[in-house]
Parts: sequence; structure tokens; C-alpha cells
Amino acid sequence: MSSNALRLLDEALQLPAQDRAELALRLLDSVGDEPASEVERAWIEEAKRRLAEIERGEVNTVPWAEARARIFAR
Repeated sequence: MSSNALRLLDEALQLPAQDRAELALRLLDSVGDEPASEVERAWIEEAKRRLAEIERGEVNTVPWAEARARIFAR
């Protein structure tokens, strides 16, 4: 990463979380659609893999309320 990019990163890290998130999204949008398409394909494959695990009985599911409670208990 260039010194200019590192300087910008240091400045960006000082921004409030909402501004950093917006900046990150805009930067990702500026890179183009190809990475997003690759990521989308990867997520589709991951979803198919997880569904197959469920259908084969290899993993157990839990209701959303229970999963949410576990997440927020951390």
C-alpha cells in the first residue's frame, strides 16, 4: 500500500463507525462488479453446501429466537 493510502487509512480510522462503514461501501463500489460477482458465487456455493449438510442430517438447526439469544448473550 502506498504512503498516501496508508495516510488516508489512518485518517479514515479516526472517523465515527457510521462514516467508516459508508466510506468502505463506497470504496468497494468503486472497484467494480467482478469481485462482487465472485463473492456472490462463493456465498451461493456456501449456502448450497450448508443446505446439503442440513438435508443429510449432519447439522442441527435452531429457531431464530434461540440463535439470536445466543448471539446477544456473548
